[in-house]
Amino acid sequence: MDAPVSPVTRATPDATFAATLFRTMGVDGVYGRSGLYENVVERLAALITEYRAPEAEILRLPPVMSRSDLERSGYLKSFPNLLGCVCALSGSDAEIMAAAQRHETGGDWTASLLPADLVLTPAACYPIYPMVATRGPVPAGGLLFDVACDCFRREPSRQLDRLQSFRMREYVRIGTADQIVGFRTRWIETGQAIAARLGLACQIAPANDPFFGREGRIKAISQVQQALKFELLVPIYGEDKPTACMSFNYHREHFGLTWDIHDTTGAPIHTGCAAFGMDRLAVAMFATHGLDTADWPADVRAALRL
Repeated sequence: MDAPVSPVTRATPDATFAATLFRTMGVDGVYGRSGLYENVVERLAALITEYRAPEAEILRLPPVMSRSDLERSGYLKSFPNLLGCVCALSGSDAEIMAAAQRHETGGDWTASLLPADLVLTPAACYPIYPMVATRGPVPAGGLLFDVACDCFRREPSRQLDRLQSFRMREYVRIGTADQIVGFRTRWIETGQAIAARLGLACQIAPANDPFFGREGRIKAISQVQQALKFELLVPIYGEDKPTACMSFNYHREHFGLTWDIHDTTGAPIHTGCAAFGMDRLAVAMFATHGLDTADWPADVRAALRL
């Protein structure tokens, strides 16, 4: 289903577009954000909050998480090329100072770095499952979380819809298979309703995660065949290659088995999530409606309380 979009002048995501919304920081896909842009992100977050169920537990997470937790989740098997690991200088004061001083003489101080017990969080939901695992059996009604996090994926690009450092908001559902499927079905419909309120043309399409390597290609095919992932696509750079701005995911019992999370009968729980790419949505808004928010359609301004 396509959501209607008001007849407005699009803004091409070019150098002028980027300079208006972002400030360069010397690395592709990592930007400072202007007040104009950040105001829209904050109002998008408020709009998404309007759809939060009252029973949802709210968690705002740091941009780093336990390295051992991510390893146990299986991320290294599926997406090792996207992972960022926190490293630090370790050792005695003299060893740390010697490493730092190598930079002054043209040497490579990074050769002395060692991995810490932290990685950069690649998706907002990953820290949730080990937390839930400590709580005991999941009640019959299941659990619901409202999660937000600054995330990182190592895929440098100059396209503004593919940042290395980006914000993700998720509603994460934990429970039975029927509960998760129902949750996802409702959110696919709700996601389209949100896009319509934002005046964004969109389409829903089956999708797969960017699994790595030969085995990953097999996983991707299986994911599509099982209809485990759908994306809401918006034409930021053009109709021929739209951008995924929301995703609706069913993980089956993967995280339940991985973390030994079970219900009161001892059966492994199922999980799913509705994820919002906050930066992609904001870029889509400016690309669709132009760089001056005062000229955006009245219904869109009303939805965002601009």
